[in-house]
Amino acid sequence: MTTDLRHVESWVFDLDNTLYSADCQLFAQIDARMTAFIRDRFDMEHGEARRLQKAYYVEYGTTMSGLMTRHDVCPDEFLEFVHDIDVSNVHENKALGAALSALPGRKFIFTNGSVKHAENVAGALGVLHHFDEIFDIKAAGYAPKPRREPYEKFLASHAIEPQGAVMFEDIVQNLEAPHALGMTTVLVHSDAAWLDDEPHEKRPAKRGDMAAHVHYVTDDITAFLNAATISA
Repeated sequence: MTTDLRHVESWVFDLDNTLYSADCQLFAQIDARMTAFIRDRFDMEHGEARRLQKAYYVEYGTTMSGLMTRHDVCPDEFLEFVHDIDVSNVHENKALGAALSALPGRKFIFTNGSVKHAENVAGALGVLHHFDEIFDIKAAGYAPKPRREPYEKFLASHAIEPQGAVMFEDIVQNLEAPHALGMTTVLVHSDAAWLDDEPHEKRPAKRGDMAAHVHYVTDDITAFLNAATISA
């Protein structure tokens, strides 16, 4: 399939398991710290905390959104705790940096995490300086992907024409809203192993995963960008 992205003026990338390879298991650290936060906050057994974490993830879009809605948990406190991780397994990716540098137009990170987390990870990748802006969960008013509202707020706040934008994501469900808004969508596949209790509809995409709202798929963003037609 020819990848024609000559219309793209705004390049939008999810962060976790998208800009970096899921194989490094960085998000597994965040996942475990979410469980620990709930366990300690509510004095629960580990298994009970884990079940609550995943139930809120499915019902509210993020575990944090469920904790805010049901328990009035301070989002900044939660984000600070769960993003206190070791990023040493994330290595500089010069090839990705070169591919990003060659893209015309503006580049954004759009994440359900925090700006601090995005800066930490993108800094470890050596690509932070290529991005014009980080749109995080706080900028979204704590409304998470896959809800439509954060995408609308992102587009409006940066004066982005959706027909001239492309979104890279590793979760199929998170591409439904950008597709409906008129954005080009790219699903990032991974062969990384995921825990058995990860909700099916929230699992990062595996090879072969596809949906009607996905225009392109890749398991290598750098190769995808290098092969795409991006200028006349």
